[in-house]
Amino acid sequence: MARNVAGPFDGRSAGVLLHLTSVPGAFGIGDLGPGADAALAWIQRAGLTWWQMLPVGPIGPGDSPYASTSSFAGEPLLVGIEGLVEDGLLPREVLTGVPASLGRGSTRYADAAAIKYPLFVRAWQSFKARGGLKADPWKRFVRRNRYWLPGWRAFTKDSSGLHAFLQFQFARQWSRLRAAADSRGIRLLGDVPIFVAHGSADVRDHPELFRLAQNGDPTVVTGVPPDQFSATGQRWGHPHYRWSAHRRTGFAWWIERMRAATARFDAVRIDHFIGLHHAYEIPATSDTAMNGTWHPAPGDALLTSVRQALGGVLPVVAEDLGSLTPGVVALRDRFALPGMRLLQDAFSADDHRSAPHWHPRDLVCYPGTHDNPTTIEWWAHLDAGSRARARAYMGWDGLDPAAALVRLAFTSPANTAIATMQDLLGLGPEARMNLPGIATGNWHWRLQPYGPSSLRPEVADRIRALASLTGRLRTGLSG
Repeated sequence: MARNVAGPFDGRSAGVLLHLTSVPGAFGIGDLGPGADAALAWIQRAGLTWWQMLPVGPIGPGDSPYASTSSFAGEPLLVGIEGLVEDGLLPREVLTGVPASLGRGSTRYADAAAIKYPLFVRAWQSFKARGGLKADPWKRFVRRNRYWLPGWRAFTKDSSGLHAFLQFQFARQWSRLRAAADSRGIRLLGDVPIFVAHGSADVRDHPELFRLAQNGDPTVVTGVPPDQFSATGQRWGHPHYRWSAHRRTGFAWWIERMRAATARFDAVRIDHFIGLHHAYEIPATSDTAMNGTWHPAPGDALLTSVRQALGGVLPVVAEDLGSLTPGVVALRDRFALPGMRLLQDAFSADDHRSAPHWHPRDLVCYPGTHDNPTTIEWWAHLDAGSRARARAYMGWDGLDPAAALVRLAFTSPANTAIATMQDLLGLGPEARMNLPGIATGNWHWRLQPYGPSSLRPEVADRIRALASLTGRLRTGLSG
């Protein structure tokens, strides 16, 4: 039976996948400062509708946004120093004393923290001295976030109030980003990891919602079984949910989580959507994922509760990559959620599901995502048979596989096409964002002030022409 397209994804549109830490920034990391404004201007010039980001919560071990220490808080390093200056909380001279090297190269989390946190402390002291704690904006923020903010303060041992202040500033600067995006007709697409880290405020605040032993350690952890990519599977290590406890609360934690996410973004992608139907449980004592078993999850009841709480709307993309079962497909379809397809998977001998001629309209089509090699790297390592099928399918014998796959995504029947910024710029292996299963060295790629890895206007113009040609040019406010 045909599915209905989720509201936010009606009509043909296109977008870019670009994490916020990857935008240009003078302080060692992309943030909610001028780099975000520059990215919005580029996206507007390219005629794109969607700006997709990775999770923006507090960064976890290995600098991973998918191991966040809170499902509700924002990453403090994403607070822009320039915004604090504009609000009068810091003197303008702090912008001139930043080493030029921090504005170039990859994201440098430790260096960013070393220079930003002393400035955050100064801004917090200034905020208090100006009576900010007695002002209505602060009071409204505390009241609006009472579900999670006290727990976050306890988790961060925030006796001074600094960490609450940083969340206040994150919310203020995010509101400005959202307003700027709205004024340009651009929608923000976020990312909700299905699981949360054991060492998170969520587990500390709500231990009853997770499968934990009396000492607080997980009894079973998350992952996926062995496959063609890993002989021992992937052991992610997050604690599993105690679904009986979630049912007893009417899925209150999930409702609050999704309410916060959809307040921040126009729509969100649920990472590992399969886990809402069935999840792979690995004994916590196992070092690998080889000894796990699959167990059902209450996806129907959970999504029904969330949809009702959100006013009957469920602006969600289901990350349904991997081995789909009829049950997962049925769950996705019952809630009219667009799924995903990757064109880098479209040319193997045994996988035809990803080929564009099979794409339904209610789908988000990508050349690849942050977990894949860039298309240039993918093409360089593609086996001869898959390469021949790709050439034959596209009728293509050129020298730019990234441009070819972006064009193929844009010409797909899928309503929505999104490409990574790396692929739009035609970058190679040096620009890869994440190598799954590797704990360190990921999440560091960043746009540069100039050169091939910059926000090049000629690339925006080329993408705008392609979007217009394929019926994906952003409608609404022009720019």
